[in-house]
Amino acid sequence: MSNALEAPDLHRGVRVGGWSWVWRPWIVLVTVVLAALTFLVFSVSIAIGDFTIELPAVFRTLVGQGERVDEFVIMDLRMPRALVGLIAGVALGISGALTQSIARNPLASPDVLGITGGASATAVFVVTASGGAAIANSIGLSAAALTGGLLTGLLVYFMAWKKGIDGFRLILIGVSVSAVMQAVTTWLLVLADIRDVARAQRWLVGSLDSRSWSEVWASLWIMAALVLVVLVVSFQLRPMHFGDDVAAGLGVRYSAVRAVLLLCAVLLAGVAVSAAGPVPFVALVGPQISMRLMRTPVPPLIASGLFGALLLIGSDLVARTVLPNDLPVGIVTAIIGGPFLVYLLVRANVKRAA
Repeated sequence: MSNALEAPDLHRGVRVGGWSWVWRPWIVLVTVVLAALTFLVFSVSIAIGDFTIELPAVFRTLVGQGERVDEFVIMDLRMPRALVGLIAGVALGISGALTQSIARNPLASPDVLGITGGASATAVFVVTASGGAAIANSIGLSAAALTGGLLTGLLVYFMAWKKGIDGFRLILIGVSVSAVMQAVTTWLLVLADIRDVARAQRWLVGSLDSRSWSEVWASLWIMAALVLVVLVVSFQLRPMHFGDDVAAGLGVRYSAVRAVLLLCAVLLAGVAVSAAGPVPFVALVGPQISMRLMRTPVPPLIASGLFGALLLIGSDLVARTVLPNDLPVGIVTAIIGGPFLVYLLVRANVKRAA
């Protein structure tokens, strides 16, 4: 990550009272453009369906001036799905940015570290143990996935701890735990009833279908609280990129900061998985592309969240409108993320050989 393109960005320090920050026009511009694109794709997503609504009508409905039919179609039928995609995308993007920054490795993501695998195994256990009742109780299934992701993340963290956290060690243990969780999931599916397997398989791919407002509110409040904590604590993350010794010299309690941010990353990934299922590669691709767009040496948090939302909502739109049979969104993100992962691996090997 340290060899990202340097920004030809004219930046300067700004100080107002006791607050000071660096003004970077390029970063602000890219963030605004990402936010605008995300809102546009979000609006198109709730406009297109069996009953297509024109964008001006969508905008009028969003501000409370739409027709009654449009309000029913948008607010009751399509908005929960789009909002879950937005929330899960932001959560995955920020979670991936945090794990990649803490591990100092572009391959570190909730997918690789086993967090989504733990959430998936727990959710499949609930589905196969309780049958259709677990599917009907979506909040219960979401809570189970969130708990599984948290416990798996804590397990990986404590297993990787050895007088601190080493990024390479963290990834190796995460890959091992992820493989174990995948094996447990497969075992549960083999033993389960065929009807429960069909339900669980669709959730395992990652899908935004049939989402409700209760799921939206449950995931929104948790994500908002976690993002607030991340934004407050992340000011101490930048010195850690120069090494633990430099961070300690600047007065940063790097062990505590790293633990808090990694816990937030685990919980954000758990929220995303509990809302949309284990959608693959969003947490890996979002921070890396955002870093290249921003021309920063590390993944930017806000831009990573925005690009994660843009990627997830856009993939869902493609799955519903371009691909046949209304395929789950996870298939589209896998098609995008798989080649990008290969690119990162090849790039790392070329860099190591040079």
